[in-house]
Amino acid sequence: MVSSPYWSPIVHGLVPYVPGEQPQTPGLVKLNTNENPYPPSPRVLEALRAEVGDVLRLYPEPTGRALRATIARHHGLTPEQVFVGNSSDEVLAHVFMALLNHAPRPLLFPDITYAFYPVYCGLYGIPYRAVPLAEDLSLHLDDYLHGEAGAIIFPNPNAPTGRALPRAEIERLLVARPDTLVVVDEAYVDFGAESAVPLIARHPNLLVVHTLSKSRSLAGLRVGFAMGQAPLIEGLTRVKDSFNSYPLDRLATAGAIAAIEDVAYFEQTRDAVVATRESLVAALQTMGFETLPSGANFVFTRHPRHRGAALAAALRERGVLVRRFAQPERIADHLRISIGSEADTARLLQALKDVTHAAV
Repeated sequence: MVSSPYWSPIVHGLVPYVPGEQPQTPGLVKLNTNENPYPPSPRVLEALRAEVGDVLRLYPEPTGRALRATIARHHGLTPEQVFVGNSSDEVLAHVFMALLNHAPRPLLFPDITYAFYPVYCGLYGIPYRAVPLAEDLSLHLDDYLHGEAGAIIFPNPNAPTGRALPRAEIERLLVARPDTLVVVDEAYVDFGAESAVPLIARHPNLLVVHTLSKSRSLAGLRVGFAMGQAPLIEGLTRVKDSFNSYPLDRLATAGAIAAIEDVAYFEQTRDAVVATRESLVAALQTMGFETLPSGANFVFTRHPRHRGAALAAALRERGVLVRRFAQPERIADHLRISIGSEADTARLLQALKDVTHAAV
């Protein structure tokens, strides 16, 4: 590792998040980063073209007012209950700084979950406790009902497992811990889980985070947002305005508004992804794979007779990229496979058949 004597002390101890590979080799089937296999809504492209012009010399509106109003209408909220940022990762970074650091009480999150959470804790010096998932890799909220906690965060559906919690379970936690902030990261909620957004009106200790990268096919525009009661949003805004007053550019704002407003296109592509997911799960089962129930645009699966590292390497040799997590060890043999197009899925399944048959 190359270091510098000019680094601040905190940099030496950071363990950065490692994103999924973005390959430059053409022709690969890319099922490793949970991108949507379908293009953005045609309305998005129209909105982007309309925004390109002399107006780009001007700063964007700093509060994201038009986008916040669109999100609020879509979710039955007010604009004051919406915060927007440059990707849900940036939104989460502000959430960790503004709302989740209650040292010495620890932040609680699952031991198998979005790998950025411990990274943010390291960056901001937040003590945390990773709560083990159950043996079947499900998240039991009973494990969060008692004990010391400064705040709680978890994805729903969880990542990388894909398992989802019902809304009633989340409300049970909110009621049991009214003095503890609960952040529900709903990056994948549109593909089959119940959103916690309807609970915001009666629970001031709830914040819900969304992204347009997955279900709206806008990973390249980097738009995320948080929803909660106004005091929580004000806390995020204070941090944002101490960091970057203009987090969303004009193109991202225009594209995001168009994507949210085109409900019919969203439903069409969402339903197609879900249908492909279900057919993939069925095909994997016939091949002997054990696949967790998924409410996301990916599946988490393992084959009892094949090591995960060997499977991932063999798939790559055949031009198919999937994601594997070496840690914790109990998921090292699982593969997280994004839902691709029907053609991508057919190529994946053929490669898996070739690999598993060759190794039997």
